[in-house]
Amino acid sequence: MRRQLIFSKVEEFHDLFHLRKPFVSGESNLSYAGKIYDKKEMVALTDASLDFWLTAGRFCKQFETEMAAYIGVRYALLTNSGSSANLLAVSALSSPKLGERRLLPGDEVITVAAGFPTTVAPIVQNRLIPVFIDVDLATYNISVEEIEQAITPKTKAIMIAHTMGNPFNLSEVVRIAQKHNLWLIEDNCDALGSRYDGKLTGTFGHIATSSFYPPHHITMGEGGAVYTNDPILKMALESFRDWGRDCWCPSGCDNTCKKRFGWQLGELPLGYDHKYTYSHIGYNLKVTDMQAAIGIEQLKKLPSFIDRRIHNFNRLKSGLADLTDILILPEATPNSEPSWFGFILTIKDGEKYSRTRITEYLEANKVQTRMLFAGNLIKQPAFHGVEYRQVGDLPNTDKIMYDTFLVGVYPGLTDEMIDYMITTIKEAVYNT
Repeated sequence: MRRQLIFSKVEEFHDLFHLRKPFVSGESNLSYAGKIYDKKEMVALTDASLDFWLTAGRFCKQFETEMAAYIGVRYALLTNSGSSANLLAVSALSSPKLGERRLLPGDEVITVAAGFPTTVAPIVQNRLIPVFIDVDLATYNISVEEIEQAITPKTKAIMIAHTMGNPFNLSEVVRIAQKHNLWLIEDNCDALGSRYDGKLTGTFGHIATSSFYPPHHITMGEGGAVYTNDPILKMALESFRDWGRDCWCPSGCDNTCKKRFGWQLGELPLGYDHKYTYSHIGYNLKVTDMQAAIGIEQLKKLPSFIDRRIHNFNRLKSGLADLTDILILPEATPNSEPSWFGFILTIKDGEKYSRTRITEYLEANKVQTRMLFAGNLIKQPAFHGVEYRQVGDLPNTDKIMYDTFLVGVYPGLTDEMIDYMITTIKEAVYNT
């Protein structure tokens, strides 16, 4: 009863202080992304806070179960970010539990340089060698025809993202991975709800990842997930997430295995507490129940969020169709149904237009822009001195670095806002 009274006050607070302000053309900021929530998320957060469990608990378990059911996989594990999910995915493939298939320092992982840095960072952090392949313009995904020529005896895995929600050519990538016995990690952080050949992305690889940072398809503030159908990989992922421990007991539970003091592992004495036995050099990358409670409510809204993203993308593309002589508009990968994360635009070769002038005009007129993340990652200062290999000169990756930008399609954008964006983009192109 007391909880219900608190919840009613939280709902009142939401209606007083958290309702969205009306859009005013030319005055309201149009962000490229943002969190969309209502009183249900605020009540859920309050509910979890009143438990005062503070770490992972009942809400985390519920979210993991519902997330796995939505994706259509056996296991989903919550972690504190999409970047951490990527770190766990690569680290798990180094587990001794995988025997001869485990990744070892010096092994190569095929990826792309036109993307977010923490798709690639875990490769480097695990002392593996990233092998960079160019991407196709319009889809901004890996050029699949170049993958096989990049494979050497050292190649052991492929790790790539579905760029801005646009699935890469999964039929071809999966075929190559199976042919050469390579691990496949899908960075699904920008593509929750995207489909390829009717199946959700994140279900094709050995491991896949999601991000729940506020700009993403759903949010819990900071948060991410890593998922798989493989029970051995699940154990490795969980171990790396939870300090590297061998024990799989949930927080607050003991002796799930019924032989807590009956193990002998490594050079430890027989009976050493399994709860304090470590099979991996791990991390602490868990989330709190408060975050998971928000995520549970967000997951219920995901279908409507996806529909709105698709609607906004299509409205932008239709409205900008008369700029195709100047700008490359984004194209969905054949046989895919993207859950779009953004709307990517690239100035065509030979055009006199300047990306900087266009984006400065858009920003000055309240339309937020972003680059396609790192542009060409190997040109970033962080990659100075990092060992890598590249296939060819990566001309499209460089093109993206110089001439590509993006605007938003997130569910908070109304038709009126999208129409203002279309008008402003045209002004930016023709007036700069």
